[in-house]
Amino acid sequence: MLPGLGRALRGGWRRGKRQPQVVLAGRATWGRRVGCPPLPAPQVQLVRQTGSWTHQKGACYSTLVPSDVTVNYRYGLPVITLTLPTKGERCQFTIKPMVVTLGAFLQDVQREDKGIEKAEVFATDGSKVSDATLMEVLLMNDFKLVINNTTYSVSPPKKDKLSSEHATEMEDIKSLVHRLFVAVHLEDHQIRKERELLQKLEYLKEQLLPLEQMKARIVDSADAKTSRLLWVGLALMSTQGGALAWLTWWVYSWDIMEPVTYFITYGSAMAFYAYFVLTKQDYIYPDAKDRQFLHYFYRKSKSQRFNVQRYNKLKEDLAEAEESLRRLRQPLQLRLPIQEINDKD
Repeated sequence: MLPGLGRALRGGWRRGKRQPQVVLAGRATWGRRVGCPPLPAPQVQLVRQTGSWTHQKGACYSTLVPSDVTVNYRYGLPVITLTLPTKGERCQFTIKPMVVTLGAFLQDVQREDKGIEKAEVFATDGSKVSDATLMEVLLMNDFKLVINNTTYSVSPPKKDKLSSEHATEMEDIKSLVHRLFVAVHLEDHQIRKERELLQKLEYLKEQLLPLEQMKARIVDSADAKTSRLLWVGLALMSTQGGALAWLTWWVYSWDIMEPVTYFITYGSAMAFYAYFVLTKQDYIYPDAKDRQFLHYFYRKSKSQRFNVQRYNKLKEDLAEAEESLRRLRQPLQLRLPIQEINDKD
């Protein structure tokens, strides 16, 4: 095969046709042209004839693709231009360096060309750059962009560092832009937020309405039972006092009834101490009444299937929404004159 190829080359030269020919370059030195590095194994080089044999120039080609990724700054923003491998078109990506991350940029590239299966970025020392890295940090140094199996060396232009005066001016401009944005969009944001809070309040009130009605019935029942228990206790104590008085003055004498009253008093003290041991609270009448009320309330709630946890959660959400609406309607938020705060009672 190789001798035949050599005869074809010699035949084409003799016929004087000025066409690109294929020249073998092997280990021998007679087949190389000036400017081409020695090749370790037989390869094929493309040579374009420009005149006689003594004036021919050779151009060596390899499988490496030259880098066509450029970075330019336009209106203060970096613009990365690269060739999409599948479409073969040049595409520009405008980057917001302080917001966009490397992962977002690579996703935009893959979204633009569905034929890109792998897109990664490596530093010049070969270490992989994290996708969470901001583009502002990446563009400070040179890097390598790998798309599928092709590696592109990217050299971003160096930006001049701002002086202290220019940095102060930039901060002032950012502050001014922020104030303008707030002045333009604050009212719309407040109106939208207020509408959302009002809708939330209406929804919570609708959910609470049946629970409030059921709770009112349960509270009335528990309060009636607690009051009835208090009156029963008063009746028992009155009965006890009348019985002791009758036994002391009409049936027996004080000498006989004195030990009886002593043991009754001692038994009452033991009952109060037992209450403290069981409840870890002193026997105070308001606290004892509230405790008995809660006992009746939860027992009635269980029988009526009243969800206390859900009711408490809805009440907390309602209070939070009302507080948010109150803070949203404050004079400072609406930029109204501050009203005089009345002294609390």
